[in-house]
Amino acid sequence: MTDEVDALVAAWQRERPDLDVAPLEVLSRVTRLAQHLDTARRQAFAAHALEPWEFDVLAALRRSGSPYALSPGQLGAQTLVTSGTMTNRIDRLETRGLVRREPDPQDRRGVRVVLTPTGRACVDSALADLVTREQGILAVLPTSQQEQMVALLRTLLGAFDPEDQPREK
Repeated sequence: MTDEVDALVAAWQRERPDLDVAPLEVLSRVTRLAQHLDTARRQAFAAHALEPWEFDVLAALRRSGSPYALSPGQLGAQTLVTSGTMTNRIDRLETRGLVRREPDPQDRRGVRVVLTPTGRACVDSALADLVTREQGILAVLPTSQQEQMVALLRTLLGAFDPEDQPREK
């Protein structure tokens, strides 16, 4: 079985035999796969009237466990955005009734962002749709190959993790 990356690699090998283009065999496929996954994610979220960033914020709250509340700083850290961006995102989600702000009981000056029942139902439904779509994508691989891929990708991604942070499993 061949694909478009095989043609791309063959062309580079012909045109630049002085370079070892072997990394393209893996990373060009990863890039193309990422594009397909991004499309699947966007479709899953759009079916629930969510943008990817909205899902990310709601999912961070949902994963936090009951009472599904985090500080804006914690949300920013988990979704990798600045405090200004997070403030704007919280405002927009609050307008839609998916989250609410409430005083932080541990810090009288702080606030917590709390997932509303509507937000919880929305993120739960979107997650179920996303997982179904992703299971369909992975269905071409037997479980043993999926497990191998998990291990290989974990190793590869580990090269980008700061050494002082524990690796998520």
